[in-house]
Amino acid sequence: MSLIQIATPFNIDIEFEIAEFHKRLLAYLIDFILLLIYLFGSATFLFGTIRLGSENLGFGILVVLLPMLFYSLLTELWMGGQTVGKKIMKIKVVSLDGGEATLGQYLIRWFLRFYEWSFIIISTFYFNIFLGFILLFIGGIASIIIISVTAKNQRLGDLAAGTVVVNTKTKLTIDDTIFIDIRKTDYKVMFPQVMRLSDRDINTIKGVLTQASKRNNYDMCHRVASKIKEVLQIESDMYVDQFLEKLLEDYNYLATKE
Repeated sequence: MSLIQIATPFNIDIEFEIAEFHKRLLAYLIDFILLLIYLFGSATFLFGTIRLGSENLGFGILVVLLPMLFYSLLTELWMGGQTVGKKIMKIKVVSLDGGEATLGQYLIRWFLRFYEWSFIIISTFYFNIFLGFILLFIGGIASIIIISVTAKNQRLGDLAAGTVVVNTKTKLTIDDTIFIDIRKTDYKVMFPQVMRLSDRDINTIKGVLTQASKRNNYDMCHRVASKIKEVLQIESDMYVDQFLEKLLEDYNYLATKE
């Protein structure tokens, strides 16, 4: 299984498992089948069942076309880097700086899926499925070649956006996320400055703690803790792992109180 080291904003390298090609392919096929089901289902309903007239043809085409056209962009935005297919295959898109991809990165990835648009547009406007499949096949072969020859298994959209597709954990618990359930009614916040950090920074801290625990090596924690203390002007003599854990707890408590 291929690994990739991604440099975080704290100049710490975190390892991710690059998504295997067969997982990406199966995820794509799942999404593609969902789009086909929507295409034929919506077209049959609009133009067969309720029989939209010529005066409503444009509206009907938009109803069929727009969800298909924006499917990958919206699902990755709403589902944290995953489409339905990616979620089923347990893979996701992440930024090469170690955090969640930004809106701009998702837009670039989506825009450079232009070879899929031809299938959607041709199929929707002209119902020429054969021509749409031919163009989609050519684009798919080009993507396979690009993914195969790039070091991080990136397609054109990933290269331009600075993203990569990685494996996610098969079983997630509350300990695997930045969210910590703080049930104490008398909880005391120790570092309110933590709210100056972004969600991406908090994700990085969580990732560093997770890897440090797995490897029983806390050098990364020392480096991250020193950087945070410098940026937030915090003084603390807590052990570095306890300090970072407390930051996560404070962040979660304050975030839920906003």
